[in-house]
Amino acid sequence: MMIEARGLSRTFRSRHNDVEAVRGVDLDVTEGEIVGFLGPNGAGKTTTLRMLTTLLEPTSGTATVAGCDLAKDPVGVRRRIGYVPQSGTTYPEALAGEELVDHARMYGITTGVARSRGRELMDRFELDGVWDRKCRTLSGGQRRRLDIAMGLIHQPGLIFLDEPTTGLDPQARANLWVHIRNLRDALGATVFITTHYLEEADALCDRILVIDHGEIVARGTPEELKQRVSGDTVELTMANAAAVASAVRVASALPGADEPDTDGTTVRFHVPHGGQVLPALLRQLDGDGAEPLAVGVRRPTLDDVFLTLTGRSLREEPAA
Repeated sequence: MMIEARGLSRTFRSRHNDVEAVRGVDLDVTEGEIVGFLGPNGAGKTTTLRMLTTLLEPTSGTATVAGCDLAKDPVGVRRRIGYVPQSGTTYPEALAGEELVDHARMYGITTGVARSRGRELMDRFELDGVWDRKCRTLSGGQRRRLDIAMGLIHQPGLIFLDEPTTGLDPQARANLWVHIRNLRDALGATVFITTHYLEEADALCDRILVIDHGEIVARGTPEELKQRVSGDTVELTMANAAAVASAVRVASALPGADEPDTDGTTVRFHVPHGGQVLPALLRQLDGDGAEPLAVGVRRPTLDDVFLTLTGRSLREEPAA
């Protein structure tokens, strides 16, 4: 197990009041997974990440990270993990290659080994010709790839990526997705990633943990979470009121379907597997002489999951 946390909590104390940012979080991450950690702003996501990376001491609870006890051996945790913060770690005036070597030296790696590993990582992350360039001259995508290379220079088995693609254009974001997948597929690393992009979590993550108000409110694969919402949305456009009535009657009898909604000649309902029930639905409607004018099936999205689980958008600011 790469991460095992039980009852992890953090309370921020002040003269006027105490704020429970994280309330007894339990989580497990196994070796070789890409796990997404998602939550609205103010949900406790960043506080949890900072605790797991030894940047913030838990108020209570226990955790083992990369085989080391978080409380008893924080130095061991730091030696075995890679951490790429959202703000980045490079100095604008430094040369990219120097940043890699200097970062490696802090882990006790010799200069020769650091240079060799650094050039290998630059090749892997498509940073050809960047070694002798100042960090400020790199594009946003190049800087983020350099940040990840720095997080990997000491060859950790577990890497934490905090909002790795924030601020990148769509092309650079998609390119970085490929490299993040390769952290697991090619290097065998376990990846724990926080992100504000729902499509990113959907595309990259084997499992997702959703935190809200300091507690884990859902966990599972992207598909499992989507199915928890309400299943697929099926929308039928009918020719007239009589056809609408037939569609409502047939849809209501489908296994697992909810009560259909109507809007003029449109009938809309949710069912666990829309694609599977569609053939039988259309056959029954055809037998009733109520063939639809149009049919649509929409899979649930992670945005639907967030709205259902938390009542707010992932990007919504917390209430004052």
